[in-house]
Amino acid sequence: MTPTPSTAAYTPAQEADSARLLGYLSTMVRIREFETEIERLRGLGVVVGSVHLCSGQEAIYTGAVAALDLSRDLVFPTYRGHGWALACGAPMVGMFAELMGRQDGVNGGRGGSAYLSVPEVGMMGENSIVGAGAPIAAGAALAARYDGSNRVTVAAFGDGAVNQGSVHEAFNFAAVMSLPVVFVVENNHWSELTPITATTTSDRLFKRASAYGMPGVRVDGNDTDAVHGAMAHAVAHARAGKGPTIVEAMTDRIVGHYIGDAQQYRQAGELERIQAAEPIARLTAALMQRGVAKRDIESTVERATTEVRAASEQAQKAPLADPATVLEHLYA
Repeated sequence: MTPTPSTAAYTPAQEADSARLLGYLSTMVRIREFETEIERLRGLGVVVGSVHLCSGQEAIYTGAVAALDLSRDLVFPTYRGHGWALACGAPMVGMFAELMGRQDGVNGGRGGSAYLSVPEVGMMGENSIVGAGAPIAAGAALAARYDGSNRVTVAAFGDGAVNQGSVHEAFNFAAVMSLPVVFVVENNHWSELTPITATTTSDRLFKRASAYGMPGVRVDGNDTDAVHGAMAHAVAHARAGKGPTIVEAMTDRIVGHYIGDAQQYRQAGELERIQAAEPIARLTAALMQRGVAKRDIESTVERATTEVRAASEQAQKAPLADPATVLEHLYA
């Protein structure tokens, strides 16, 4: 019988690495539980408006943000952006309140699920126009040339957005100008309800980088360390003035494209297959294999889950946004 690994033999470096991975686990559980709670509240009518969940893709946000310097770097996600915001450090109560249309929301209840922004933590705002964040991120990268910040920007979008003209324009502009931007493709295989194989002759999207003279790489988007490694290299490349990179992170969403999506387009057994490979289960298994105590893993999960529940309850006590203020923060 194989003996159970013991943490007693850990070196300080191994202990530090396990602590890092437990931190990754905490971030991913916070995102997953947030999304699960949002789905529940949307069913009750407490959360309003269109909602797109990111359950199953948490390793991308966790690994990518760990490679950034959020005192200066900026993230421009698509409308499936809750995970990016939380990984960046957005306040959870404010996130819940925003989706509930409450005045304590990160945008006073004005942004909702698909338009929220938390610039104070580097999350510059979602965009419901597919691929529209790419040229905006390129613009922020261009600004970094002149403001002395040595900032790197990240544009994140799904596989379907790679066929958008605005994305190709951003690729070309960023490459020609050697801008400090990283383009992250969250390839979950579905362009909304259409498989990527039905919209392009090659599903190896990272190879499109070569057409613009920039590096491209494909990584396992369900592995936090794989994402972090690729992003750390791309960020360093950009910050050194060497220009943009495309990072294609292969993942799966374990939920529908939107809340209420019946997912009738999926093949039989697909959900079961991807749930077996989802990032939280994988990292938990990896921690156990390393010899991390089960109680440490369970306490990490419990703390994250408790935080989500408490934040949800607190946000529900906040007053609804006052319709009389609807014209505030607008340009005349």
